[in-house]
Amino acid sequence: MKRVGAHVSAAGGVENSPLNAVGIRAKAFAFFTKNQKQWNAKPLTSENIDGFKKHCEENGFTPDSILPHDSYLINLGNPEKAGLDRSREAFIDEINRCSQLGLKYLNFHPGNHKKMISEDECLDIISESLNRSLNVTKGVTLVIENTAGQGTSLGYRFEHLAHIIDKTEDKSRIGVCIDTCHTFASGYDLRTFETYSETMESFEKIVGFRYLKGMHLNDSKVKLGSRVDRHHSLGQGELGLNPFKFIMRDPRINDIPMILETIDSSIWGKEIELLYSYTEI
Repeated sequence: MKRVGAHVSAAGGVENSPLNAVGIRAKAFAFFTKNQKQWNAKPLTSENIDGFKKHCEENGFTPDSILPHDSYLINLGNPEKAGLDRSREAFIDEINRCSQLGLKYLNFHPGNHKKMISEDECLDIISESLNRSLNVTKGVTLVIENTAGQGTSLGYRFEHLAHIIDKTEDKSRIGVCIDTCHTFASGYDLRTFETYSETMESFEKIVGFRYLKGMHLNDSKVKLGSRVDRHHSLGQGELGLNPFKFIMRDPRINDIPMILETIDSSIWGKEIELLYSYTEI
């Protein structure tokens, strides 16, 4: 079963996010449990928590279909102690917020080295950040998102994801989210069946589909291997529509949240409808 949705607004309270997902006929959704551009946030209230759970239950959203995202400020590979400590504290808070809402996953970007340390050193710091977070929390699986590799961000190679997973002690609570725009921008082609198959075979060999817990479905404004993160609406960018047909017909990609982060929220409903039409072979 394919579960397609979008990253919807939680304005006015997290309890509104499932209602916004219903409005676009989504079967999955993503959201921020707090303002993604601020370090601090008010604690979730009982009204927030109860309202969120009620609206999810009433509209058929289970924890398997929801992929919350953490704050963009967090850098779990920060080479500077003060910034790293702050990031780790904020990340643990994000995990606990997910726990309060009864959620199963937390999606996050790995981190960046700020040109101060090597990639491997940064990946080791990220792994240690995850181990510390897992040791003081329960239940929530941490889902690493691959990146475009813009600036000094890591996660743009499948080997980076494998490195982090290998050094994570509790592998039952670690997973991966593949973003199609990021994948393409980082140098993995998805545009033909042959290149899509090659990329996915590489992912299976290096990481493994057993770790795939979510996907972000986005076209790309930039060319293959540009290492720039610029999303586009489906079929309007460099990827075109073929990769999304392959994904929707790929039996290895079932029963996970598949989230649109395309640039025009007014057509998300149409994009969801289009994606589901590809399952009708």
